[in-house]
Amino acid sequence: MTAEKVPEYRLLVGGEWRAGQAPVEVRFPYTGDIIARVHQATVKDLEGAAGFAAEAFGCTRRLSSGERSRILSAIADQVESRAPELARMIVLEAGKTLSSATGEVQRAAATLRTSSEEAKRIGGEVISLDWTTDAEGRIGITRRFPSGPVLGITPFNFPLNLACHKLGPAIAAGNSIILKPASATPISSILLAEMALSAGLPPEALSVVPCPGNLAERLVSDPRIAVLTFTGSPEVGWHLKDRAGRKKVTLELGGNAAVIVHSDSDADYAAARIVAGGFSNAGQVCISVQRVLLHEDIHDDVLARICAGVAALKTGDPREEETDVGPMISPSAADHAGRMVDEAVEGGGEVVIGGTWNGPLFFPTVLCGTTPAMRVEQEEVFAPVITVNRYRNFDDALARACQSRYGLQLGVFSRDIGRIMKAFAECEVGGVVANDIPTFRVDHMPYGGVKESGTGREGPRYAIQGMTDERLLILDARGDR
Repeated sequence: MTAEKVPEYRLLVGGEWRAGQAPVEVRFPYTGDIIARVHQATVKDLEGAAGFAAEAFGCTRRLSSGERSRILSAIADQVESRAPELARMIVLEAGKTLSSATGEVQRAAATLRTSSEEAKRIGGEVISLDWTTDAEGRIGITRRFPSGPVLGITPFNFPLNLACHKLGPAIAAGNSIILKPASATPISSILLAEMALSAGLPPEALSVVPCPGNLAERLVSDPRIAVLTFTGSPEVGWHLKDRAGRKKVTLELGGNAAVIVHSDSDADYAAARIVAGGFSNAGQVCISVQRVLLHEDIHDDVLARICAGVAALKTGDPREEETDVGPMISPSAADHAGRMVDEAVEGGGEVVIGGTWNGPLFFPTVLCGTTPAMRVEQEEVFAPVITVNRYRNFDDALARACQSRYGLQLGVFSRDIGRIMKAFAECEVGGVVANDIPTFRVDHMPYGGVKESGTGREGPRYAIQGMTDERLLILDARGDR
């Protein structure tokens, strides 16, 4: 693009589009071309955003359930009507393949529609309190009330849908919200804000403030913000939690998800799913398949099927419909993953397929002979790289799969319900996926991790719980008092 044709986007502060600091260039990861310039928030803008959010909360908390639902449904309508435009923008700013970007737009609309439904289902319960004689005649009624302004910080890998996972539940709960998008992918959040304002959200209730992470920390520690919901790296997430003080905090962080394939499973299906889960979005998914454990009786067969599937993947320009694996977000991200692969090979691992990269393009890679001590197993590679190793005993495989400081999701392929239930009972993860990959997620399910993978849950119903406070009303139901 020539300089005069590059679009420029302003930030949003309390419903007002503002010019901030000198705009930052947003580049297409595949070519490095400038696709847009985005104004950056100043300290004054952040102060204004917090002030507007606090003031607007007085309005949003009083919106009826029906009005919150209507606003969210109207945003979803606009997402669907602008789907080609949104998918194209996700391709350009995140480097996702066209098919993945299209799928993300569809998921974003579903997330908003689920939030719309959940806005009408924020209920409570009636509790019998008359367990003792001094409480006779009394009942309790619980109800959830909005907590206050929400700060939602989103990553680059799902720039639209994860913004909807912050925006949707916040509106459904009756909160105002400030979105801080990833520096590499801010435009999806800006377009989402346009749609939210058009849908009738009170303007002061929404801000979108692109800025460096260290500047955003001012909002994290601001006492006017009641809830922090962050998706990103563990290092940043836990640091922000320390800065958040008494705020309610939800963290959706990293992982190095494992999948166990036992000898009684459907080998062809398991292999196909592993290829799908290990290399979609160039492996830049926190529940991407990273560690594969194959029973020794089927190891060679399944490994061959995986490699055949990987060999058939086309790596290249994400704008082309036939491309399966696009670029990583930056050449430095590819270099970081490449160093992990090189270290594994130096330590005795073997590259069965792939193992090379060129700029931001990292070719799908399968490693064998790795050990739990290697970084490719211990850390989150966040690249199109999987390790494949054999095991003899299911208990040993389960122990190795759970030998991680992360705990997002685990996949177990087996027809034996006993093995499935053993994994469910013993492995410290947020979710166990039976007979599928750990990459499986639908947007209304409770999603999140334990250990260094985070705290709290997403999925609109569960995120709403984290953005509301339960309050108890005690009634003396006797009429003669």
